[in-house]
Amino acid sequence: MDIYSRYAPFVQEFIYRNGWESLRGVQVAAADVIFNSDDNLLLSASTASGKTEAAFFPILTLFSEDMPSTVGALYIGPLKALINDQFARLNDLCEEAEIPVWHWHGDVAQSHKNKLMKKPSGILQITPESLEALLMHRHSALTSLFGDLRFIVIDEIHSLLRGDRGAQTLCLIERLSRLAGVNPRRIGLSATIGDPEKTGELLSAGTGRRTAIPKVTEAGARWRISMEHFYVMGNQAAEGMEEDSRAMQVAEPTDSAPDNADPGIGFIFEHTRGRKCLVFVNSREECEAVTTSLRSYCEAKHEPDRFLIHHGNLSASFRETAEEIMKDEDQFQTTVTTATLELGIDIGKLERAFQIDAPYTVSSFLQRMGRTGRRGQPNEMWFVMREEQPQPRSLLPSTVPWKLIQGIALVQLYRESKWVEPQNTDRLPYSLLYHQTLCTLAGEGELSPAALASRVLGLTPFRKISQEDYRILLRHLIDTDQIARTERGGLIVGLAGERMTNSFRFYAVFQENEEYTVRCESSELGTIVQPPPVGEKVALAGEVWTVLEIDHKRKLVYVEQVKGKVPAYFGECPGDINTRVLERMREVLKESDIYPYLMKNAIARLEGSRRTAAVSGVADRPLVCLGGDMWCLFPWLGTYSFLALERFLKIRCAEKLGIRGVESWRPYFIQFKMKAGEQEFFRVLKQEAEKGIEPMELVYPKEIPLFEKYDDFVPEELVRKGFAYGVLNIDEMKERIAQW
Repeated sequence: MDIYSRYAPFVQEFIYRNGWESLRGVQVAAADVIFNSDDNLLLSASTASGKTEAAFFPILTLFSEDMPSTVGALYIGPLKALINDQFARLNDLCEEAEIPVWHWHGDVAQSHKNKLMKKPSGILQITPESLEALLMHRHSALTSLFGDLRFIVIDEIHSLLRGDRGAQTLCLIERLSRLAGVNPRRIGLSATIGDPEKTGELLSAGTGRRTAIPKVTEAGARWRISMEHFYVMGNQAAEGMEEDSRAMQVAEPTDSAPDNADPGIGFIFEHTRGRKCLVFVNSREECEAVTTSLRSYCEAKHEPDRFLIHHGNLSASFRETAEEIMKDEDQFQTTVTTATLELGIDIGKLERAFQIDAPYTVSSFLQRMGRTGRRGQPNEMWFVMREEQPQPRSLLPSTVPWKLIQGIALVQLYRESKWVEPQNTDRLPYSLLYHQTLCTLAGEGELSPAALASRVLGLTPFRKISQEDYRILLRHLIDTDQIARTERGGLIVGLAGERMTNSFRFYAVFQENEEYTVRCESSELGTIVQPPPVGEKVALAGEVWTVLEIDHKRKLVYVEQVKGKVPAYFGECPGDINTRVLERMREVLKESDIYPYLMKNAIARLEGSRRTAAVSGVADRPLVCLGGDMWCLFPWLGTYSFLALERFLKIRCAEKLGIRGVESWRPYFIQFKMKAGEQEFFRVLKQEAEKGIEPMELVYPKEIPLFEKYDDFVPEELVRKGFAYGVLNIDEMKERIAQW
C-alpha cells in the first residue's frame, strides 16, 4: 500500500480501472529503487510479470510531479513490433496525465517525428538503429531533444547484449549522454538474464552509479510442455509398440491433416483449429515452408486459410496485419514466426505455442513459451521434433536424434537449476569499432586523431582494444578513403565513407544480405536475398510467386501469384549453442529417466537412441571407431569451442595422427579417417595442447573469417585477430582435452 499511495493519481486510477487487486512483487521492488535511491535498476522477472509497468509507473509519477523540459525517458526496444505494442500500452496510461509518448523507427511517419522535433517531451520509444540515425544526423538538436533526459529503459536487455547490436546500444547510450550533457539512470528489463551481476556492471558502465538488482519472489509458474518426435516419412518410432502410460496423452484432434501430409506439420495442423497459437521455427526459410504447407492443407481440406506468417523479411504491412489479427480476441488464427514474435509483444490470450525442432538457447525457449500463459493461464509449449528416418546402413552419428536430445537438455537445464546462457563480453569487436568511428565522425564532424581515439576507445565495448590496434584501423581507413585527413591534420569521413554513412542500411550492425524488394502490382511483399531468374518461382509471405521482372539497379523484383510450393532462401541463419547445453545432452543419453513431457514417439526414439549410445559408448567415450579407419569424435562442446577443437585437430594434430577427410556437424560431432589408434589420438592431443596454443595458429593461412557486418572494411590482420581471440573459445577446448 505504501508504493500504491506513492503513485500519481492517474496511475492509481489505471490500476483500479484494470481490476488489479494488488501490486506484483516486481512492481513493488522497482518502485522502491526508483523512488528511494539514485541507483540504476536491473529487473529480471518472468514474461508477463508486469516489468514494463513496474518501470514506468514510478517514472511517470516523478514526471507528473516535475515535468521534464525535453524528452524525459528514452525507451530502447529491439524490435519495431515491440515498440508499436508498448506505444499503444503507454499511450493509454499517459493520455490522462498529458505526458506525450512518441515512437521512432523506420516505419513511423515523418510527420510524427517532426512533431517531436518541434516539441521534445515525454517518453520516446526507439530502436538502436533509429537512435544511431538521430545521433548521426540530428547532432545539433541533441541538447534540445535530450537535455533533461532522466531515464533510459532498455527492454529485453538480454537480446541486446548478444553480439555487436548490444555493444552498439551501450555505445549509443554513452555517446548520447556525453553529447547531451546528461547522466540518466538506466533501467534494464528482461525475463531471461543468465548472469545478472555482469549485466548490472555493463548497465552501470560510465554512470558512476551502482545497479540495484532486486530479488523478486514470484509464484511458481505453471507449465504445460509436451515434446513429440516425427519421422518425415515412413513408420513412426512408436508404431507397433504397446501404449506407454508414461507418454503424455494429448486431447483428440479436432480435425485431421490431409492424407500423405508431413506427419509433424500435420500434427500442428490438427491441434491449432479453433485456437490462437504461435508456431516458432528457427529460420525464415523454414517459416515460409511451414506456412505454405499448412495453407496447402487448408486448401486440400476445403476450409478457410487460418494461418498467418511473421518474419523479418516481410513488409511492415504483412507483419502488422498478423499482429493485429493475433491481438483480436475474436480471431482464432495461428501465426508461423521466427524470433520476431519471441519478445515482449502482448498478443492477447494466446493458448499454445509450438516449437519446430529445438531452439538454440534456453533463453529462446523461455521467451517463446512466455508468449503464452498470460491472464492467469499456464504457459504451454508443444515441441515438434522432425528428422529423416536413419537408413539401415547409416553411420552411428546420424542415428542420434540430435534435435530431440537438444530440446530435452534445454528444458531440463531450466527445470533443474534455472540456468540461462550468460552473455559473452570477451569479444574484440573490430567491425563495430569501424562502424562507431564513422558514426562519430559523421555526427560530430572533424576531429583530431587523439580526440577521435578518446571518444571511441572510451566507449565501454572497446575497453579491450589497444591504441596500436586502433592506429592500424585508422591508417587502413585513410588508405581506403573511408576517412580522410584535412589540411589541418584532422579526420573527417572520406568519399567512400560518405557512400556508406548516407545509406539507411548503415545504421544497423547486425548482418544483412543484399536484399531485393519484392512487389506484386502496388503491394510490397517483403525482401529476398537472391532473386531467381525471370520465370522462376519464389516463396514469400506464405505464398508462391512467379518472377516477372528484375530491376537489379533499383533492387526490385516484380512478381505475380501462382499455386504450388517452392523453397525460400534468405541467407544463412547460424545458431550459437552453449557448452552447458551439449554437456546436458550427453547426460540425457546416459540417464534412464523418462521426462514427464515426452509423448510416445519421443519416448520410443529416446529409448532407442539410449540403447545405441550404451552399446557404442557414445556418451561415455569421446572417440568411437565406426569401423575400419573411420572414427567419430563427440566433444560435447559449444559452438565456438567446438570450432577451436576442429581447427586444432586439422592444424596441429592431423599430420601426426594420419587424419584425413574431416567432416564436422557442428557442434555435435567430427567424423574422420585416421591411421592412429585411440590411445595415440589422446596422447597427441594432450601433448600438443600442453605445448601451448597461440590463438592465431588456429586461423588458416590466407583465411579472412568474416563474421560481422563490417569486417570487410577492417584490416585483414584485425579480422583474423578478432576471430582468433574473440570468437574461438580455446580455453574451454583445452579444459576438455585435459579431461580426456
